[in-house]
Amino acid sequence: MNIDIKSVRVLERGDALLPARAKDTHKGDYGRLMIIGGSVGYTGAPAMCAKAALRAGAGLVYMGVPEDIYAIECSKTDEAMPFPLPSDADGKISSKALPALLDRLSRCEACVLGPGLGRGEEQTELVRGILEGYSGKLLLDADGLYAASGDLSMIDGASCWVVITPHAGEFERLAGILPDEPAKDASEFSKSFGCVTVLKGPETAIAFPDAEVIVSRLGNPGMATGGTGDVLAGIIGGLMGQLPLKKAVLAGVYIHGAAGDACAEAFGEYSMLPGDIIEMIPEVMKKLTK
Repeated sequence: MNIDIKSVRVLERGDALLPARAKDTHKGDYGRLMIIGGSVGYTGAPAMCAKAALRAGAGLVYMGVPEDIYAIECSKTDEAMPFPLPSDADGKISSKALPALLDRLSRCEACVLGPGLGRGEEQTELVRGILEGYSGKLLLDADGLYAASGDLSMIDGASCWVVITPHAGEFERLAGILPDEPAKDASEFSKSFGCVTVLKGPETAIAFPDAEVIVSRLGNPGMATGGTGDVLAGIIGGLMGQLPLKKAVLAGVYIHGAAGDACAEAFGEYSMLPGDIIEMIPEVMKKLTK
């Protein structure tokens, strides 16, 4: 296969090794992550994302959610810090929330935008405004990807570092093609739009704008269930506040896949749940810490 990329290699344990934590550190040293999402009927996505980020070591995790589901999110998590945002008529975050979100984001190193966000004109404008106004590291997933698919200049012209985590169907909506050569297709998208692409699938392709491509063969069919992508977004998001961007993405994909494989071993591919993957994160990360 002749493709114009630096190399294609397999993701290895060495890509995910983590530094030991110094004794004289505090929560502020491990990143402030903002998760923006959730809507009526989709309350699990931001909560799972937050739990995964905390398991990945994030120092502080905030959750911007519609006021209609604020009480539910408070009951779902103790360690993360939900806060209510104006809701539209359908129980999704209103575009009126943008000024407050940008103010809070100015104090956060990382953001995950999209889990359970919902779709509509107001949500599209919200995504556009955040991509234009935020200057940190941002992971765009789920309904955030849907919003950007109608105008890719949102990604290309973003003021922040952008990581996208589409599955094949989401990638088709973004790029206009169903990926049949994931490494090539992801690389071409990353080079064209200046983002990091994590194209999820049986072999996940991780492509960077500098043409480096790494393929992960971790994971199993038991991970093909709703919520698993929210866990991946949370792990990468949690690491983005602690590590350089490339390292955070590679380590996040490795940890997610390895935790999924540990779940398959413990519970079987039919019975494992996204929450089980979150609970396996500590065992994987202990083995990766120098």
